[in-house]
Amino acid sequence: MAYPLTLSASHPLLTITYPQHGLWIIELHNGEDSRITAQLIDDALKPALDIVEKHWLDNRLAPLADSQNPTSKSDAGEGALIIVGKRDQDKFFSNGFEYDSIKNDPGFFTDTANPLYARLLTFPIPTIAAINGHCFAGGCMLALCCDYRVMTDGSKRRAWLCMNEVHFGAPWPLSFTSILNVKVSDPSLRRRIALEGHRFTPSEAYAAGIVDRLAKCSGTSVELGTEIVLREATKLAREVLALPKQGVWGTIKDFLYMDCLAAVRLDARERTPPLPKMPAKL
Repeated sequence: MAYPLTLSASHPLLTITYPQHGLWIIELHNGEDSRITAQLIDDALKPALDIVEKHWLDNRLAPLADSQNPTSKSDAGEGALIIVGKRDQDKFFSNGFEYDSIKNDPGFFTDTANPLYARLLTFPIPTIAAINGHCFAGGCMLALCCDYRVMTDGSKRRAWLCMNEVHFGAPWPLSFTSILNVKVSDPSLRRRIALEGHRFTPSEAYAAGIVDRLAKCSGTSVELGTEIVLREATKLAREVLALPKQGVWGTIKDFLYMDCLAAVRLDARERTPPLPKMPAKL
């Protein structure tokens, strides 16, 4: 596989890089704020996950074809995936769904968004959201589906993490509530996220346990905060790189999130109130 690899071929929406053995980075770049559309999911994110998983599997099985190479045996099956917002800016991780492109698609959650969320929840190697700026609504849910979250500390540029649907009248699909329930255990925190639409600063998100680490972006460096967030995410990735070597990382999550996955895989058209008839950010 030759990297960097850009998807889709007709409309570049993301780029996959492979900076070191066992580490893949997916950079979202659907516009400056990495809005999530059906095209981004179906033509880019889902195929990108297929590519990463196949490459990881090939690496894991490689020693079977090269039994004389002890080095290949020692790192076979190592893997981690980082998802980051557009790298040449540090304002957005993702600004959520692009409402105008999904409002007339009754099958968007059932056929497009929910299968992506289920795939991330059960991905066979550790996934890390490198939150390099604002992380709203559908983008926040994307980050929650990852196994770990590393966020800018907001010292170079303000950043919020927020599920703000309550403020513009968009009902939550069942998949959102199910994912929130397995990722956030405190009922009062779930209330603050879902019913109050609170804008969490990085320090608040870290204190609440929504994100696992903050990247320290303060100082006089002219370097973009995004690269600092990526460095911290890469540091975490190296710490968990060996965990999927035995091939059970994803299967454990199948049972860990069993009830959530059952809800995510239901037909959302039968269980989601209509979207509001107004331009909105979901």
